[in-house]
Amino acid sequence: MQQGVERGIASLLNAKEVGMKIFEDYANSWNWIVIGLVITMVVSLLFILLLRYTAGVLLWLIVFCAITAVGYGIWHCYWEYSTLRGKPGTNVTISDIGFHTDFSIYLKISETWLIFMISLAAIETIIVVILIFLRSRLRIAVALLKEGSKAISYIMSTLFYPIITFFLLAICIAYWAVTAVFLASSGYAVYKVTSPDDKCMYANITCNPKTNITKVCPGSQCMFAFYGGESVYHRYILVLHLCNLFVFLWLVNFTIALGQCTLAGAFASYYWALKKPNDIPACPLYSSFSRAICYHTGSLAFGSLIIAVVQTVRIVLEYLDQKLKGSQNACARYLLCCLKCCFWCLENFLKFINRNAYIMIAIYGKSFCTSSKDAFFLLMRNVIRVAVLDKVTDFLLFLGKLLISGSVGVLAFFFFTRQIPVIQEEVPSLNYYWVPLLTVIFGSYMVAQGFFNVYAMCVDTLFLCFCEDLERNDGSSSRPYYMSPGLHKILRKGEEAAKSCAAS
Repeated sequence: MQQGVERGIASLLNAKEVGMKIFEDYANSWNWIVIGLVITMVVSLLFILLLRYTAGVLLWLIVFCAITAVGYGIWHCYWEYSTLRGKPGTNVTISDIGFHTDFSIYLKISETWLIFMISLAAIETIIVVILIFLRSRLRIAVALLKEGSKAISYIMSTLFYPIITFFLLAICIAYWAVTAVFLASSGYAVYKVTSPDDKCMYANITCNPKTNITKVCPGSQCMFAFYGGESVYHRYILVLHLCNLFVFLWLVNFTIALGQCTLAGAFASYYWALKKPNDIPACPLYSSFSRAICYHTGSLAFGSLIIAVVQTVRIVLEYLDQKLKGSQNACARYLLCCLKCCFWCLENFLKFINRNAYIMIAIYGKSFCTSSKDAFFLLMRNVIRVAVLDKVTDFLLFLGKLLISGSVGVLAFFFFTRQIPVIQEEVPSLNYYWVPLLTVIFGSYMVAQGFFNVYAMCVDTLFLCFCEDLERNDGSSSRPYYMSPGLHKILRKGEEAAKSCAAS
């Protein structure tokens, strides 16, 4: 038992040492991490604005860069694999080495580069196959990207709305954390006797910290054990934690819904302006935010409530799954797995419906249920356009996020590994260079995702407005189209091509 205690203490000391080194790396490199995130923000902003003029060129540039980057990665991994394969000591497997904080150890093994090469080859194949099947739809995506970039260039304030969402989410997280701490620390502190050799007859017995327990059992101490109590409140502490979690999910989903409705209202005001940009109202983002707060709070709260209920059920199912992992009842585990899958599909479906319902709320100002029904049937009447335009655009924006975050990540890798001679002396001394590197890559992806989420909301809003425009108007002088002539021409051509292809 004493050896087990010594091993536990040694592992804790090792973890503490690693944690201190990681904290030291953050302290030495935080300014360079911020510079990397600022570069990502500038590149993302320029990327979105340039789509207005060079959407087609940037579209194919994204595709070419993505294919070229993955192809170079495959070649580099093969070169590293072939180089290490003949050297002694490099044929060991990753499982034989185990976990190490020094990532460079894994790069000296041939199996690591083989895994990288196979993964990149699979990614390359998937990208090429998708592009082959969707090549005829790319010009439709170009039209939406151009129109979306044009709308954002007229309403630049929308790009910085994620800062408001982040601030509101931080408040929600702080509220949940403080409430959870108060619930966990409620009651009075319970102290128990701890003895190193467990020979004390009072070991694990409740004690008073003011009592000198060493007189009774030498070497023993009266240590804090937990916060306890015997009231009805403490018997239902788990239920209270669950209620706190539910409120947290509700607030988070309401914050996201508020952002989606606000952005949709701003971009809808652009689309429904007959003479763009002269007819766009002043301060469209502020006006849309005010309308959402004053008139649509109930609809947003109801929509976010539905999502929060489903998410709470999913968390409960995950909790039960963890509890039943050691169970031998295969039927119960299979039923639980089916329920988890069903609720995951339900959550994603509801998020899709809610997103489009918020757009309809921003356009017409109707209730949540009415807007959900209108959005659902509108999408069903234009299911081909939804499948082609929406998903192709999402795929291209995803490639853009990967390209931006990957480029910044490669630049950060060369910087922190001192492979840029010009600023080699400016690199801080680090214990683990992968600590700031992974932080920059993850942070860059999140920053790019924030910008591109606004852009995706713009494209979705313009798409629904386009479908409504086609149904409400016919292009005559009494009912003119509100869409731009170029967007209408390309989308109509895409629709006719799709119909002719389906007929043949």
